[in-house]
Amino acid sequence: MSDTQPRKPRRKVVKKTSRKAGATAGSKAGATAGKKTGKKTAARSAARDRQSAARPPDVSGVAIAALEDMKAGNVKVIDVRKLTDVTDTMIVASGTSNRHVRSIADRVVEKCRGAGFRPLGVEGDREGEWVLVDLQDVLVHVMLPRIREFYGLEKLWDARPSRRDAALS
Repeated sequence: MSDTQPRKPRRKVVKKTSRKAGATAGSKAGATAGKKTGKKTAARSAARDRQSAARPPDVSGVAIAALEDMKAGNVKVIDVRKLTDVTDTMIVASGTSNRHVRSIADRVVEKCRGAGFRPLGVEGDREGEWVLVDLQDVLVHVMLPRIREFYGLEKLWDARPSRRDAALS
């Protein structure tokens, strides 16, 4: 550099510390606390990773998590394997308004696609009173409470024998 050109000021280099070591590198309490919890936390996360790698998520679990995420009301899971060959599980849930029903169904589709499950179809999302999401082995019905009460899918698909059927056999 020549003497006529002004020198650029040097940037001060700040050494960063890890979060586990505490707020400052010299903080003894922070360093010991980080060592104690760091090993346990790492072991827990490693165990969780092994469990998730061992068993892939199932489509009903992903759908139920999406329903809970969107605050769907009165979620009921019905096993219909003994009643029909069309599907294995039906999930019935309620939304508070047409918009809520549509957004719940959209979130179910979004989360399932993210987990690698492709929905076969979605019906009723234009009106928003009753939206059906077909996930091959799982059918998700999201309805307004009045529509749910009128059609009574839980009563229709409940596999438990009624008193009358028990008396006849």
